Amino acid sequence: MGSTSSMLTQYDIEEVQDHCNHAFSQQEIVSLYQRFCQLDRNGGGFVSADEFMSVPEFAVNPLSQRLLRMLDGLNFKEFVAFLSAFSPRTSLQQKMEFIFRVYDTDCNGKVAFDDILSILRYLTGSFMTEQQRQKVLTHVLEEAGYTKDSHFTLPDFMKDTISVYQFV
Repeated sequence: MGSTSSMLTQYDIEEVQDHCNHAFSQQEIVSLYQRFCQLDRNGGGFVSADEFMSVPEFAVNPLSQRLLRMLDGLNFKEFVAFLSAFSPRTSLQQKMEFIFRVYDTDCNGKVAFDDILSILRYLTGSFMTEQQRQKVLTHVLEEAGYTKDSHFTLPDFMKDTISVYQFV
C-alpha cells in the first residue's frame, strides 16, 4: 500500500476497513483506491494539496483551504479515514469529531472564538466584513450562553451541537 502503483491485497482492504471503522465496503475501498491513484500523479503514495485542488468540486468548496491543511500529504489509509466522516455508515459521534477538527483551526484541542471566526471567513468570503462576522458570531455565542472568551473542548462541542441537532 506504500506505492500507488501496487494493487490492494485482501489484507490491505481489511486493514483499511478496520482503520475507518467499516465506513466503506470492500468494493468502495477499491474504488477509493483507484481514485487515490488518479490523484497521486507522481505515484509516491501520498496526495498533495495541489493534487487535491485538481478535483473541481473540492476546489470550489468554501472550506477547501481549511480542509487542505488537514489533507495535505495523506497516504491512502489516512485518505479513507478522512473520507469516512462523509459516509452514511459513520456514527454521529464520529461526524461530530470530524467537524470539531475542522473548526479547531489551530489544532490545540479547543474551539475558540478565533477558530469559529476563521471558518466563518471561509464561508462568507467577501459577502461580510470582518466587523459583521465578529458581531454575528458574538451575538450567536451570547444567545447560546457563551462569551467571546469561551472555548469548547470536544465533549463540550459534542454536547452543545447534539442538543442543537436534536432541536432541529
